Amino acid sequence: MIDKNLKVTIFGEEKILTAGTTFEELAKLYQSRFDYPIIVAREKGMYKELSEVIEGNSEIDFFDFSNCEGNRIYLNGLIYLVTYSVKELYGKNTKVFVRHTIDKGLYIELSKPITRDMIKEIKNKMNEVIEQNIPISAKNVSRLEAIEYFEKLGDKDKSSMLLYNTNSYITLYKLGNMYDFFFSKMPTSTGVLGEYNLEYLNEDGFILMYPNLYNLKEIKKYQHHPQRFEIYKEYHEWVKIMNIQNVSDLNRVVSSGKIGNLIRLDETIQANKLLTIAKDIYEHKDRIKIILIAGPSSSGKTTTSIKLTNYLTSFGLNPVPIAMDDYFISRKKTPKNPDGTYDYECLEAVNIDLLNENVNKLLNGEKIIAPIYNFITGEPEYIKEMQLEKNDILIIEGIHGLNPEVLKNIPKSRKYKIYISPLTGLNIDNHNRISTSDNRLLRRIIRDNRTRGHKVETTLEGWASVRRGEEKYIFPYQDEADVTFNSALLYELGVLKTYAEPLLYSVDPKSEYYDEAKRLINLLKTFLPMPSEAIPDDSILREFIGGSCFEVI
Repeated sequence: MIDKNLKVTIFGEEKILTAGTTFEELAKLYQSRFDYPIIVAREKGMYKELSEVIEGNSEIDFFDFSNCEGNRIYLNGLIYLVTYSVKELYGKNTKVFVRHTIDKGLYIELSKPITRDMIKEIKNKMNEVIEQNIPISAKNVSRLEAIEYFEKLGDKDKSSMLLYNTNSYITLYKLGNMYDFFFSKMPTSTGVLGEYNLEYLNEDGFILMYPNLYNLKEIKKYQHHPQRFEIYKEYHEWVKIMNIQNVSDLNRVVSSGKIGNLIRLDETIQANKLLTIAKDIYEHKDRIKIILIAGPSSSGKTTTSIKLTNYLTSFGLNPVPIAMDDYFISRKKTPKNPDGTYDYECLEAVNIDLLNENVNKLLNGEKIIAPIYNFITGEPEYIKEMQLEKNDILIIEGIHGLNPEVLKNIPKSRKYKIYISPLTGLNIDNHNRISTSDNRLLRRIIRDNRTRGHKVETTLEGWASVRRGEEKYIFPYQDEADVTFNSALLYELGVLKTYAEPLLYSVDPKSEYYDEAKRLINLLKTFLPMPSEAIPDDSILREFIGGSCFEVI
């Protein structure tokens, strides 16, 4: 027998609800406590769409788009809104391609040339749909039924992706007369999607700007990053040539038994790009004496630095490494985070003046005694004697490598700055992208477990802090780089699936990180597993899954 009343706890207070009450109905009572529209609820540690019925006898939390999951749902709601508006304006055959993030926005292309007037039309249509507050409803259908629906629409990217999905039933979302598929929960209506902007970029695409977790108070004006954009463009042109633009294309290669050929080709292309960088440095060896390398966590900086060193050595140069971490100040003088922990990521944690002084002396041919930081005692130990010879070139790797405050007294012509990141270009389908952040997180989960014995929860717990550090100390200085090296491999997520999936399944359903683990599992479910035997031992991927010829045992 079902009770007529339910007891829930919200904001520390008990509340009695009528059975059948939805989260949306309850959320209206608490909206005034939030700065932005409530997007999603959480009950018994699980995120719930607002349209769902409350189970009761539990603690309930609500979140707006300032929450990580709420922000993801909000963005996917906007993508759906863009897609719906485009098809309403220009016909159902007009395709929308969600490409990649750029400057806290999302770059989107259409299957037809774009004009500035079209961007105005799309934005007006979106505002009209927001004003109408049209419901976005979920519908569970059989996978075969969903495949048939998308095939009739000519959306082969979605129908092909669902062919490799093992679920018997699929959740589709309906907006107006349109159904679509998204790898997240969705808002219950368009009325909450009022915070956004569209900016024309060129005839190929435009930028969708939205309230980003790191810039919630206003929709910033788009700032173009030519170097990073060109890397993505180059990547997309290559995957078009390879006919592997979405996960289903990659799965087709795996199922044909030809993945070994793709791995070798992918590795060769990436190695050639790094070789091109090494040649550029060598050709300017008379003026370049310092290579600065920076990039976010799990970008493959260690392997890239070693391979770059090998290339330069083969050209007759002698790369001399300096770890910026060795210039940490005394632990007792290190700034602290609000929670009392040491903030090793801030620039003030590094003795920049000493680094500048030492490098200047080395470039002038002087001998120095450089520090090696003792992470046990928390003190620098001055025991490393250094002096540069004629063919020596410094390689300095560290989080602040692109910061203009680092080695600011040394002429720009003597420095060569490299930004490294896995700029993932492979999509699940045309409307569901794979974020660079998720790619790096999967790499880190595997490496943390393999090298440090960390549980998945430990990595997930620290990931938010890692991301905040990157947003503050790395990403703002991307444009300082002379070159960007894309460390993503087209095939890698199929391999990461084999290693990460069992670890993610180990997360207890009662854990606060269960929903995040489940989200990553659902992402990996779209990939066919790949064997790692064909991956060369000098691959960047080996830095994470193991078996690298560069690892010190």
